[in-house]
Amino acid sequence: MRSIWKGAITFGLVNVPVKVYSATEDHDIALHQVHDTDGGRIRYQRRCEVCGRVVDYEHITRAYDDGERTVILTDTDLKSLPEERSREIDVVEFVPNDQLDPIMFERSYFLEPDGKSAKAYVLLRRTLESTERTAIVRFALRQKTRLGALRVRGDVLMLQGMLWSDEVREAKFAALGESVRVSDRELELSAALVDSFAGDFTPENFTDDYQAQLHELIVAKLERGDSVTTEQTFGRAAGEGDAANGEASGGAGGGAGGGGEVLDLMEALRRSVENSRSDRSGVGGRARP
Repeated sequence: MRSIWKGAITFGLVNVPVKVYSATEDHDIALHQVHDTDGGRIRYQRRCEVCGRVVDYEHITRAYDDGERTVILTDTDLKSLPEERSREIDVVEFVPNDQLDPIMFERSYFLEPDGKSAKAYVLLRRTLESTERTAIVRFALRQKTRLGALRVRGDVLMLQGMLWSDEVREAKFAALGESVRVSDRELELSAALVDSFAGDFTPENFTDDYQAQLHELIVAKLERGDSVTTEQTFGRAAGEGDAANGEASGGAGGGAGGGGEVLDLMEALRRSVENSRSDRSGVGGRARP
């Protein structure tokens, strides 16, 4: 695996440098669009509506349109935002594991300790395990401020991006508002049916049947000679002038907390606890971010 980002988990005065890796990957078979009559590859072009030219990614920037005016935002503009420059995974609070609704989870990332010592990393992992809590964090990745859940998976810390509360819709269906009677006998039979399917979840027992069938279909068509050459599909030799169209992912930039004095871990913990107690004893308690 290759790290996509470097930063540091911060809570109180404790700083845990980490490397971030994508925890999942897509194994779906990639399919292209082609013309049904001659098999020619269909291409989507980034064409400017003013000059009519096809524009390379290096000359494309972003803009906001309010219907009457357009504000152009360059990469320099976006990188000037404090949140965009941040390389910290800032712990906001520690909550019981069972308080998190899975509907809020987005992508998952593995965190690897990045430094000479993994002691602070292991300490945080074991603390989360023993307290049965998840760290709620804020971080910035790929020009977006994100909410996240920092939890333990095996012997590794995992960061899961989370939706903001206003991004989760409420489900209210009229049919559920009506009076629906379920008899004790119906409930008993339903529970018996559930018991007949009961078991322990083993992810390895489940496979993507559609992708397997799609692969078999492709192999069968190739064996029958039901195909065209790549040169015919592209209208040229394979690879000729075929520039990569994907946007570059967020680079591994410099880690947070790389410079300056490094506090002793025990001293950082002690002072952080004292600061937290002092804040909580004040009027109104600890301020929320």
